[in-house]
Amino acid sequence: MSAPVELPGAVDTTPARRRTRLPLTLVVGAAFLLFAVALGALSLVWLPFDLADTSGGRLEAPGAEHWMGTDRLGRDTFSFIMAGTRIALTVGLGSAAIAMVVGTAIGLVAAFSRGWLDDVQSSLLDVLIAFPTLLLAMLIGAAQGASLGSAVVSIGLAASAIVARLTRILAKRLLGTQFVTAARTSGTSWLGVIRSHLLPNMWPTLVVAAALIFGAAVLAEASLSYLGLGVPPPNSSLGRLLQEAQSTVNTAPWGAIAPGVVIVLIVLGANFLADGLRERLDPTRRERG
Repeated sequence: MSAPVELPGAVDTTPARRRTRLPLTLVVGAAFLLFAVALGALSLVWLPFDLADTSGGRLEAPGAEHWMGTDRLGRDTFSFIMAGTRIALTVGLGSAAIAMVVGTAIGLVAAFSRGWLDDVQSSLLDVLIAFPTLLLAMLIGAAQGASLGSAVVSIGLAASAIVARLTRILAKRLLGTQFVTAARTSGTSWLGVIRSHLLPNMWPTLVVAAALIFGAAVLAEASLSYLGLGVPPPNSSLGRLLQEAQSTVNTAPWGAIAPGVVIVLIVLGANFLADGLRERLDPTRRERG
């Protein structure tokens, strides 16, 4: 059989179609997170019942009036779910932002270090990463006191070590490339190298890391609130809803199921989004797909 004839001027559009097709994990993850964002944003302007309203029956099952039932005080569970989702997203976004800014700055400084200073910084990052993020957040949060701000700061600082380690590895690898050497030879300052060469080449990996940290921060906030170290009352928290429903899980399981499902959806959405972004932004994965 003869080889297929390639017509002059013909353009193969298969790679372009492949680039425009969004990964399924990216779509599913974005859908989960958009649902959570819509639920949290709606709580800013409307709640089915006031969080202090105890007019509902004690431990009512889900129905037309109370969509997710009531708690042991007669409060509407769905209203607390909406407000708790807003708190979870706030902590997740704030913690991820702090982790990315602090971690990237520390990682860039470590990447330019040499000799014993580089060894010391690398060892310190290894020690911090060896501690679980939740444990570090608990220690920082216990020292600062339970509040929304301390939850955001403690989780963000605890996660910044992971970002710093990743940034250091990526930056050191890029500093050894020929285009960085050529930029320095042409007279570009180190600040210009960071702005024009390091950050543009690192951002796809850092964006994926930020999505993962967001999901981990939501889970960490729920864990801290479950232990009594997270966002204090009267603010709603998905973790505290789980803790309060623990004693009535056999008689009124909906009180634990509803916040648990929302936490799972947010964390799964963040992980799916990170996986989809990795596939979308990594050209080698696109070629294999």
